[in-house]
Amino acid sequence: MNNLFNFSQPLDNDAKALFNDENQSFLAELVDTFQPQLESLLKKRQQRQAQFDQGQLPNFDPATQDIREGNWRIAELPADLKKRRLEITGPVDRKMVINALNANVDCYMADFEDSQSPTWEGMVNGQVNLRDANIGGMTYTDPDSGKHYEVGPDPALLIARVRGLHLPEKHVQRNGKPIPGALMDFALYFLLNYQQRLQQGSGVYYYLPKLEHSDEAKWWADVFHFTEKKFSLKTSTIRATILIETLPAVFQMHEILHAMKDHIAALNCGRWDYIFSYIKTLKEHPERVLPDRQVVSMDKPFLNAYSRLLVKTCHQRGALAMGGMAAFIPSKDPAENEKILVKVHADKTMERDNGHDGTWIAHPGLADTVREIFVDGIEGSNQLNVLRENDTPIDQALLLQPCEGERTEAGMRTNIRVSLQYIASWLNGKGCVPIYGLMEDAATAEISRTSIWQWIRHGKTLSDNTPVTKELFRQYLQEEAEVVKNEVGEQRWNNEPFSRALSLLEEITTADELVDFLTQPGYQQLK
Repeated sequence: MNNLFNFSQPLDNDAKALFNDENQSFLAELVDTFQPQLESLLKKRQQRQAQFDQGQLPNFDPATQDIREGNWRIAELPADLKKRRLEITGPVDRKMVINALNANVDCYMADFEDSQSPTWEGMVNGQVNLRDANIGGMTYTDPDSGKHYEVGPDPALLIARVRGLHLPEKHVQRNGKPIPGALMDFALYFLLNYQQRLQQGSGVYYYLPKLEHSDEAKWWADVFHFTEKKFSLKTSTIRATILIETLPAVFQMHEILHAMKDHIAALNCGRWDYIFSYIKTLKEHPERVLPDRQVVSMDKPFLNAYSRLLVKTCHQRGALAMGGMAAFIPSKDPAENEKILVKVHADKTMERDNGHDGTWIAHPGLADTVREIFVDGIEGSNQLNVLRENDTPIDQALLLQPCEGERTEAGMRTNIRVSLQYIASWLNGKGCVPIYGLMEDAATAEISRTSIWQWIRHGKTLSDNTPVTKELFRQYLQEEAEVVKNEVGEQRWNNEPFSRALSLLEEITTADELVDFLTQPGYQQLK
């Protein structure tokens, strides 16, 4: 093997198969061609954020008005991407992949990003698992319980979500620098699976997270064109769904679709990351501080407007408009479970009525309830006919409208407990964690810790007039750490990295400058 990269550790047999000479050669080409441009795009993000910090607000770009008002459409959707009424998401460990493929859903988003802790072992095994899933006949036997799992007939359509553009892969270096995690995830998934996908009459399908600008969509379009040309494939063999989960991106949706028009399939309302991005983007705007996370729901004006504008924009251009995540976990208690299903039903009905073509769930136990709404409740495979042409125009003011609601001691303490437990699990290699009846991933933990940071930053008070300070946070953190310790038990507390999670949560929440992503300092602690 001729290593074109420096690896942080010896490669085992699975990793050697992934990083064979042919795969290394293509990945090196991608890195050499596209990493310099990516670094420039990330600098532009910082420059835009500096303008927001100085008082500017995100808005529609006058320079691209002709794109927003032009008469154009994206490339025709392939048949298997026209029916995505219900999608399940989850990490790429083997048992989860099998369970997701067997769920009563149309699609499975296999996630290398927010629900996957990016340990080297996890990322390598994830690629192996998705390769086996695409080949078919995938099985797994749990070494602890002995339970056997296998993929049944007619599995869900597989779509892979790569890491965000900001995340490096520290275990693989070229020219003395870590390579972009997104390029590694994209290249390996493509190389391992494109021939199998084409033999099945399909294409290679991705989710792309956390884009902020159409320039970043254009970068991905260039990556896709480069790859299709390299392997003599038809244009549009590679298709992507882009998550609109940053506040700047909601003002760029037409431009993003236009930049990706040969390769785009849909936009998605990544609601939890969107709330996190609202906080982060407007962190220096005291009049736009959000209340308790628990009350920032999709019926709030700024979030409902985001959903409706995404539907209108996508359908005007021939793209699907995917709804957001139902993060609830079914309860074994019948009365409690009924309450959960009522909430899920109301949330998904709102999305359907807004015109979304499909939606997400985090647990297969919600599939039947959501199918009543997004399968039985719509005619045909999608709602591309819902054009929302009579809507009142959605403007900057509505998309940025402050959210009403209280900041409570209970809400702050819950945020601390959720963040602490999630970070400990993430540092322990698990990126998708059931906590207090919700399936938490990095996005929801980000909301929890940045909310408190912003309350501290602007000297906000709780509903009982208690000022939110660094000292108050540290007091609550220690008190809630004891609560969590009692909940999980002393043995688990000592065996898992709760002490490191405690230190990291304190560090990023009391920092004078907001840490962009908790996964960045956290990643330095992962193997």
